Amino acid sequence: MEVKTSLLDNMIGVGDMVLLEPLNEDSFIVNLRNRFDHNEIYTYIGSVVISMNPYRSLPIYTPQKVEEYRNRNFYELSPHIYALADEAYRSLRDQDKDQCILITGESGAGKTEASKLVMSYVAAVCGKGQEVNKVKEQLLQSNPVLEAFGNAKTMRNDNSSRFGKYMDIEFDFKGDPLGGVISNYLLEKSRVCKQPRGERNFHIFYQLLSGASDDTLMKLKLDRDFSKYNYLSLDSANVNGLDDAASFRTVRNAMQIVGFMEAEVQSVLELVAAVLKLGNIEFKPESRVNGFDESRVKDKNDLKEMCELLGIEQSVLERAFSYRTVEAKMEKMSTTLNVAQAYYARDALAKNLYSRLFSWLVTRINESIKAQAKTRHKVMGVLDIYGFEIFEEGDNSFEQFIINYCNEKLQQIFIELTLREEQEEYIREDIEWTNIEYFNNAIICDLIENNQNGILAMLDEECLRPGTVTDDTFLDKLNTICAEHQHFESRLNKNSKFLTDHSLPHSCFRIQHYAGKVLYRVEGFVDKNNDLLYRDLSQAMYKATHSLMRQLFPEGNPAKVNLKRPPTAGFQFKASVGVLMKNLQTKNPNYIRCIKPNDKKVAHIFTDSLVCHQVRYLGLVENVRVRRAGYAFRQPYESCLERYKMLCKKTWPHWRGPARDGVEVLLTDCSVPTEEFAYGRSKIFIRNPRTLFTLEERRRACLEDLATLIQKIYRGWKSRTHFLLLKKSQVVVAAWYRRYAQQNKYQKIKSATLVMQSFVRGWKARNILRQLKYEKRCKEAVTTIAAYWHGTQVRREYRKFFRANAGKKIYDFTIQRIMQKYFLGLKTTTMSPMDNTWPAKPYGFLEGAHTQLRRIFHLWRCKKYRGQFTEEKKAVYEEKLEASEIFKDKKALYPSSVSQPFKGDYLEIQKNPKYQKLNSAMEEKVLLADLVNKINRANGKGSPRLFLLTKSNFVLADQKTGQVKASVPLPDLASVSVSTQSDGFFALKLKEGSASASKGDFLLSSEHLIEIITKLHRIGTTAADRDQINIDISDEFLVQFKQDKVCVKFIQGGPKNGNSAACKRKNNRLLEVSVPSP
Repeated sequence: MEVKTSLLDNMIGVGDMVLLEPLNEDSFIVNLRNRFDHNEIYTYIGSVVISMNPYRSLPIYTPQKVEEYRNRNFYELSPHIYALADEAYRSLRDQDKDQCILITGESGAGKTEASKLVMSYVAAVCGKGQEVNKVKEQLLQSNPVLEAFGNAKTMRNDNSSRFGKYMDIEFDFKGDPLGGVISNYLLEKSRVCKQPRGERNFHIFYQLLSGASDDTLMKLKLDRDFSKYNYLSLDSANVNGLDDAASFRTVRNAMQIVGFMEAEVQSVLELVAAVLKLGNIEFKPESRVNGFDESRVKDKNDLKEMCELLGIEQSVLERAFSYRTVEAKMEKMSTTLNVAQAYYARDALAKNLYSRLFSWLVTRINESIKAQAKTRHKVMGVLDIYGFEIFEEGDNSFEQFIINYCNEKLQQIFIELTLREEQEEYIREDIEWTNIEYFNNAIICDLIENNQNGILAMLDEECLRPGTVTDDTFLDKLNTICAEHQHFESRLNKNSKFLTDHSLPHSCFRIQHYAGKVLYRVEGFVDKNNDLLYRDLSQAMYKATHSLMRQLFPEGNPAKVNLKRPPTAGFQFKASVGVLMKNLQTKNPNYIRCIKPNDKKVAHIFTDSLVCHQVRYLGLVENVRVRRAGYAFRQPYESCLERYKMLCKKTWPHWRGPARDGVEVLLTDCSVPTEEFAYGRSKIFIRNPRTLFTLEERRRACLEDLATLIQKIYRGWKSRTHFLLLKKSQVVVAAWYRRYAQQNKYQKIKSATLVMQSFVRGWKARNILRQLKYEKRCKEAVTTIAAYWHGTQVRREYRKFFRANAGKKIYDFTIQRIMQKYFLGLKTTTMSPMDNTWPAKPYGFLEGAHTQLRRIFHLWRCKKYRGQFTEEKKAVYEEKLEASEIFKDKKALYPSSVSQPFKGDYLEIQKNPKYQKLNSAMEEKVLLADLVNKINRANGKGSPRLFLLTKSNFVLADQKTGQVKASVPLPDLASVSVSTQSDGFFALKLKEGSASASKGDFLLSSEHLIEIITKLHRIGTTAADRDQINIDISDEFLVQFKQDKVCVKFIQGGPKNGNSAACKRKNNRLLEVSVPSP
């Protein structure tokens, strides 16, 4: 059976203020404190949720809590913001009613967090799917972007929203989100230029400087040091618990999810950087001939960098800060700006640039999250807007005035909708309607917004009036027109009772709002309402090449000059509030009233005076009175009967009949006075909370009696069940024991039988085995006797033949067997010519055959190996063989060259385009091309040369240019001299008297010495028309250099000479080559 729960179960204090007794301000505060001390931060006033900011994380927002409140009746569980969100979502989804959730409260009360909780709950309970999840993610990720650009640290809140936000979330017929639309109200743009002590500018400035990469900051011409920017306050630049760098990464990620392109993100950051640079621009006075001062920019570096960011000509913006052009019909007049006016123009530009960028961001987010479908949508609106702001010591200004005006309108619509809902329910339930008296704040709204003599209308009229206009002239007009109004107070009006009120300064006026009296300082009202930006600055911004500037400053277009003054800030806000009120009146309202328990922003502290102040200006006690003016509590008949049926024997445990009849029987039996309740069509209405609490007390006592009865019955049932279980267990145990005993007896009999069977089978098997063994011995004896007998007969028959031929046959067979075994042993020999292994001769008589077979086999496998050679490979091996004949055991370099194949063309002269000209100059095929060093006799140093060898001559050419340095016919070559050591030096000695001998011999060095000399020797050997070239291998030989002969001597060097041979000149007749030790 499902357990029915209720708001009244396990209640700490009173969960619904409508049931509070007695109802007054003190009991209201005490109830809030009691619940707050027990971590119950939510309390109801009917369908209104009061939310206390706990200033800490509570475990009441888990996915399990979401499931707990999903699809549950509003009053079924303890008060929670999820209950209100679920009620609104289900009404929208199931009853097709558009909803709005109005969240109000002062800064730091938790409005922004409440709106996030509502949106996260709706996102959790609505449908799933790839497209739906994308829409939900975009809606949720719009919050970090707007918070970065619209929130700031204040004295009351580290993440205070400095703008009002209204979001319409659109759903399809299934209740799945399709998109949304965001509206923003009154961004506090004055914070851009100036912040109160202990507060910060908007988050994005600090996030950008802390979290952007060095490359990004360099592109934006920014520095991480906050102190370098005049618009950033330093005393609160770093806030405990806020990681600006991490927040910047979160904002970048959120912008990407919402749909911002990378170029758009960069453009936004450029405008943020431009605002910071704008704040650093300072002015100095410059006297003119006419005696007036003109402003000039002091240091133009920040101005230059700002202009580069926005793509503006520096001279255009500099002039806009020094001159102002006034247009009237067909006339233009240019006036100079003094330093104060220039600073005003700078700050006005910064405020307008930032506020318009914020509006553009909202518009851009709306483009991404708007619903794509054209069909009708269900809408849930979420309003997160300031509560009443009342500052001490008369610091309330224009911003507080219009914020409080907005709250007056919200209070007005709240009272109207609450009363209308009460009246509609009474009519629907056929309950007699009693008129409820309440304070109607329409008179205060009319004082502010009346088109003829309202405060906003007079402020606009004063701003548009020609002549000298000041805040004092505006106050004079208020004193004249509003003097008799009962909610307006001023020291200078005609009402004499305020003339001696020293709490009311002369430069202030006071309005008695529904939440209390608020003192407004008139200073700055006219300027803030004008919100004036000089046309020269608008036109300068429009000329910028930055991608966003023309969208942000459309009035700067010189082709569309509008001489009409733009609408004032008050007029615009009044119009937007009017649109908001019309929008809210078309939807079913749901209210969340946020309260902060203390000003210290810490947990577990409840300041009675602060909470009382908020309760007053939110009008919460008034709300309770309106709610309970008729009937304090109402409940469907079914729920009422289900909850209280145990109070009457006729309805307990089950009522057979209509629920209303059961409730009537129940209340009659409980002797509830008839004036304390009324019967509706589907609900019972209880007038006084005491009646409900009496029923609850009787229910609690009855539940205790029922609990005792249930315990008694349960204990009896448990004891009987236990006894029956014991009895059943005894029967089972006895049965199992008997079975166990019989099994044991059976196992013993079975074991004894098996033993007897095994002995009998063993005896029989042994007898059979004994018989079989006897029979086998008999057969073996017969077979042996027969074999001996047959052998005797055969020997007797063949004895005469055996004695004559047996020796020769045995000898032949033995020799044949030995030869067969010998030849089979030769099969293991490999085919490699390099393998010298050969099986040992098994017998001495095979010595001659063994030697000849080894020689024949080696010649045969060498022939087979040579037969595999190609002509090219054969030529290589012939060269290798010739090199072996020349150098083996004569030159130490030879062993290292054996494993290296003779490549010939080491320069790839046929393919290398660098040597194409040299290759074409060669008339014959190049047999060898290598890089050698030609040794200079003067210093022993080498010069790189290209060495080319053909069948008829050898050529030395320049390495870089390929120019031929020497071409020597091979017949002119007499001999070649090399050392015995591991160096690469060789001397080409020419025949005396030949044409080539005029320049002398050549002393060269090469890494491929063995191959070069082998090819030279081979060419001389194969040529029939010339003598063979002599190869002289000696560690000391003479070389003819032109007219002189020089001795080249090779010596063994130490490790200090390195790994290569070095040639040094000792004197005019000696070159010494030091060869490293092997």
